[in-house]
Amino acid sequence: MTQEEIKRHRVESVLREIIPEALGTLNDSRINGLLVTDVVCSKGRSDAKVYLEKSFLNEKEQRESLKQLRAVSGYLQNHCKQSEGWFKAPRFTFEFDEQLEKISRIEELFKKIETKKTGNDEDELK
Repeated sequence: MTQEEIKRHRVESVLREIIPEALGTLNDSRINGLLVTDVVCSKGRSDAKVYLEKSFLNEKEQRESLKQLRAVSGYLQNHCKQSEGWFKAPRFTFEFDEQLEKISRIEELFKKIETKKTGNDEDELK
């Protein structure tokens, strides 16, 4: 791992902690309770994708939350700069994390395969 990659991972780790803290300071109930699942910075650390948990939100609430997050992204950047003493903070783009749904679908498929496999094994024994 290069020195640049180490710095990027360090920034991502710090942002995973600071962004929920900054969201909690806002008076908007639509976004102050959102959970940050991951942060991925660009190679030069000038941009960062923030992935959020969406399990408790419907489609309309997700759209409203993203719209509000875009409106307060400047505040979040300033909060990160001030709390860490950085000269600049990355520009944030927000997305809802689809990985949890994909993982649960894959687990369901494995369970189906396992039940079919054990069912076929029992048929072969008879």
